Amino acid sequence: MVQRRIPKIKDLAPLMHFKTPELNAKKRRLESAHTIYDLRNIAKRRTPKAAFDYTDGAAEAELSLGRARQAFEDIEFNPSILRDVSTVSTGWDVLGAPVAQPFGIAPTGFTRMMQTEGEIAGAHVAARAGIPFSLSTMGTTSIEDVKAANPHGRNWFQLYMWKDRDRSMALVDRAAQAGFDTLLVTVDVPVAGARLRDKRNGFSIPPALTAGTVINALPRPEWWINFLTTEPLAFASLDRWSGTVADLLDTMFDPTVTFEDLAWIKAQWPGKIVVKGVQSLADARTLANLGVDGIILSNHGGRQLDRAPIPFHLLPQVVREVGREYEVHLDTGIMSGADIVASVALGARFTLIGRAYLYGLMAGGEAGVDRAVSILSEQVSRTMRLLGVNSLEELEPGHVTQLARLGRIAPPVTASVDV
Repeated sequence: MVQRRIPKIKDLAPLMHFKTPELNAKKRRLESAHTIYDLRNIAKRRTPKAAFDYTDGAAEAELSLGRARQAFEDIEFNPSILRDVSTVSTGWDVLGAPVAQPFGIAPTGFTRMMQTEGEIAGAHVAARAGIPFSLSTMGTTSIEDVKAANPHGRNWFQLYMWKDRDRSMALVDRAAQAGFDTLLVTVDVPVAGARLRDKRNGFSIPPALTAGTVINALPRPEWWINFLTTEPLAFASLDRWSGTVADLLDTMFDPTVTFEDLAWIKAQWPGKIVVKGVQSLADARTLANLGVDGIILSNHGGRQLDRAPIPFHLLPQVVREVGREYEVHLDTGIMSGADIVASVALGARFTLIGRAYLYGLMAGGEAGVDRAVSILSEQVSRTMRLLGVNSLEELEPGHVTQLARLGRIAPPVTASVDV
């Protein structure tokens, strides 16, 4: 029989640890977030459906995005034991300059639509974290204002080549004059992808006040108060637009852009140039031969061609093709620091986070972005320690096994492009 007794106060005292209640609601909810998915759940509760779905959604059936995330889940880490990992270095040089983490903030469009602090919040956090901040052509803050928010950090500018070439290059010149050190030329948008969530929501710029949006706004008054009492949306690249997102993109994007145009842009840009949206070995090889400083394996977060190649699956093949010394970056599907570590192990020099950053922004403005970067940074460091490595340089393909869920019946046939 178990002998029982009435507990004494002196026995209970060591067990009593009552926390002081946190009265700041924003701080309380952000402290409750331990993963990027936690931030996503908070963001969904606090953001109107159309704006949240614009961030969260992808093209058509959203298969590309789902597969990209699944690819990261379908890995097996191979750790080493009995290594001294009391100290870990998470930084190295990217495109000729140091970064504190192997990830940076990706260019995102309509960012102030997600939360009113927008790109300024991201630039501030990037400055403190020692990571690059990327401004999109479709961003909602000017080139000069981003530079003012991150005056001493690394700012990158992402370029969509418009049908109006002079206007495109005027933006490039402004970015150069502002001291942006890297140009990201996005090449996977000859036309806009079919983003069906946006169509179903009637998502427009600026958002339309319909019966549906008003009803959806009632439990989210803070978002609407912020939206209606701050400066109207303006873009890095144009002052105003009235219409749907798809109409805007199809008006701006130029389906005639070729490798020759890329060489022309390269000749006019004084800094580093990286091509974003690479999805084949042949194109990776061609771009390396063209002399661009790096490439980003990306299917645009699944927002353009659905069923596009999975960047993380393509990564080892591309690194073998172009050599590990050539800078291969990666985005799409990254939701944890473990995803970032796995990418570096398989040869990526750098990764970019888009949705992960925006979930934090929607969850709590600048403090939410801080939380997102903090979560990823902690996960990167912890994963490296558990793998038994002290630095990014020690990560290698042997640390990661890609498990096969989707297998090809036959390898893809691609033709090289001679330039």
